[in-house]
Amino acid sequence: MAQVQFFGTGRRKNAVARVRLVPGEGRLIVNGRPLEEYFGQKILEMQVRQPLEVTNNQGRFDVLAKVEGGGTTGQAGAIRMGITRALLQADSELRPVLKQNGFLTRDPRMKERRKYGLKKARKAPQFSKR
Repeated sequence: MAQVQFFGTGRRKNAVARVRLVPGEGRLIVNGRPLEEYFGQKILEMQVRQPLEVTNNQGRFDVLAKVEGGGTTGQAGAIRMGITRALLQADSELRPVLKQNGFLTRDPRMKERRKYGLKKARKAPQFSKR
C-alpha cells in the first residue's frame, strides 16, 4: 500500500535539506536523530518548527529531513524552507499564511568569493613599510 508523502527541498547559504512530510504524530527527525539532539539550541529548533506552528500542523505530520553542507544556522534555515515547500505540496491553501510570514522567500545571501592577492574576500595582507 502506498503511503502519502510530501517532499520539499530547502537551501540556505551552503546547506541543502531534503525534507519528507509523512502523516504521523509530529516527530522531527534530522539525519536520523531527533531535532533536539541534532541542533541542541532552542532558537534553531524554534526556527525549524515555525512553518508547522503558523499553519497549525504540529501533530499532523512527521518530518524526516536529510541535510548536508553549511553550518547549523544555514541547515536550520534550509530545513525550514523544505518544510514550507512540503506543506505547500500537502495543502496549497496554506500559501497566503506562509507568504505573509516570509517562509516562501529564499534567502539569497551567500559567502563572497575569495579574490586573488587577498587573504579572504576583502581582508588584505598586512602592510609592511620596509
